[in-house]
Amino acid sequence: MTEDIELTGKLLIAMPGMLDPRFAHSVVFMCAHSNEGAMGIVVNKPTEDLRLRDLLEQLSIDIGADARDMPVHFGGPVEHGRGFVLHEHGYHSAISTMDVNDEFAMTATLDILEDMADGRGPERVVMALGYAGWGPGQLEGEIAQNGWLTCDADSDLVFSTADIEKWEAALSKLGINPLALSADAGRA
Repeated sequence: MTEDIELTGKLLIAMPGMLDPRFAHSVVFMCAHSNEGAMGIVVNKPTEDLRLRDLLEQLSIDIGADARDMPVHFGGPVEHGRGFVLHEHGYHSAISTMDVNDEFAMTATLDILEDMADGRGPERVVMALGYAGWGPGQLEGEIAQNGWLTCDADSDLVFSTADIEKWEAALSKLGINPLALSADAGRA
């Protein structure tokens, strides 16, 4: 099925009728998509009480004077105790960074947090706990059932647009007014 659709580096946009409340109005950046399944990070749902500084303190990472503070996002329901940093392509961890494409990369090793605590990490990031995962063919089925729309990802939308505006901004990339979308899925 994935031969027909390639989603790595794309955005998934939850349709209004999304039944899973964890994904209602979500925008998911797709880090990987293959015949084995798919993995993405929700980029528009900051946690209510957790900031990067809190996470660094919990991990006993020294916070330098140049450290930035930012929200920690709900990245998805899988491995929600594990951190993932979606970032601009230019940064590479000394341990392991997964290049998604020419614009985006993802790092899930502790050294990126240490670099961010010292002000040496990537400039444009989304810090998340957990990820969204799909088994073989599962995501394609959800798309076929009108659960998700897809569009090209761009770094300004992912990194610079306010979280509360990302869902509508992603729909606008497709020329869709969110008020025109129905919560009822259907097939012609």
